[in-house]
Amino acid sequence: MGRHRLQAVFMRGGTSKALMLHREHLPPQREDWAPIFLRAIGSPDPNGRQLDGMGGGVSSLSKVCVLSRSARPDADIDYTFAQVLVKDAHVDYGGNCGNMSSAVGPFAVDEGLVRVADGMATLRIYNTNTDRIIHSTFEVRDGQPVERGALAIPGVAGTGAPIRLDFLSPGGASTGRLLPTGRALDTVDVPGLGPVAVSMVDAANAVVLVEASAIGLTGTELPDALERDAVAMERLAAIRLQASVAMGIARSIDEARSRTVVPFVGFVSPPCDARTLSGDTVRGEEVDLTARVVSNGQPHRALPLTASLCIAVAACIDGTVAARVRRPATDGGDGALRLAMPSGVLQVGAQVACEGDQWVARRGSFYRTARRLFDGHVYA
Repeated sequence: MGRHRLQAVFMRGGTSKALMLHREHLPPQREDWAPIFLRAIGSPDPNGRQLDGMGGGVSSLSKVCVLSRSARPDADIDYTFAQVLVKDAHVDYGGNCGNMSSAVGPFAVDEGLVRVADGMATLRIYNTNTDRIIHSTFEVRDGQPVERGALAIPGVAGTGAPIRLDFLSPGGASTGRLLPTGRALDTVDVPGLGPVAVSMVDAANAVVLVEASAIGLTGTELPDALERDAVAMERLAAIRLQASVAMGIARSIDEARSRTVVPFVGFVSPPCDARTLSGDTVRGEEVDLTARVVSNGQPHRALPLTASLCIAVAACIDGTVAARVRRPATDGGDGALRLAMPSGVLQVGAQVACEGDQWVARRGSFYRTARRLFDGHVYA
């Protein structure tokens, strides 16, 4: 079988990188995409390095985004996200990538998928994975997205031009319900540990959260140390699998193992001093909540953006494990929540309200940067 030559752009979006592809350049049926994506990214690789492809050996660098003009009246661009597993021959479309969402708008302008005037442009993005609309606002100058700017984001060296992402009505993106079980707090049975309190929340992507102390952690662990802690990783994996079934994402534990993107699993703890990957210290008085997330079986070196939004929403809902440990809100709950993570501090705006007896997530917002790294052809 001959090699497949495919027009592609490689971009950084937030703390992730991905191949950006035009929908029209791919086979009509999505089931035919996986072999192309696996070959292009370099999976499966039992060595975990993806040297024979464009991937970087970690989940945040093993991604593909597929873009096209949208036929929807409420959107300019259709965007499908594909998570390519590193060690397994599997491509998961079960959730969105918030970080790579920041690259979609600039890509669409650069590629001529949309035409916008110079100045601040807002593109309406329809994410097919979650059936949700995202507004991306960024500056355009001389017909091109502005990349140089003064915004620094944790985990990325240097600065760039700000891209504001607004996730509209993010609740129920994975399951149809902001609280998939109808409760802010549930209990799962963890082998070797017993009953553990968790919160299952679905905003932008589904996430199951546990207090760090409940599974024997401090909450300030850095990714490499967490990955070496086999007991903690096994406990987190068990919580994720049970939550997948409880949230209705999978019908069985076996099926949950094949659904690798959602739910994310994370642990939270109160604000405290903690070291970052760069060796700096995050001061407890400068943050509202400490969080760590595991995605696709790997401790994240920053925070997945959709998981960050979900954690911020959860922290605004009475009774969740995130609300238990966060710094008390002084602004009515609509201000930016400062999340401490391995790479620093991420601010997330979450607008959440209780209407009658139902919690509603109205919007989640944050700023990212993005950069076009190269364009040409990828071989698969």
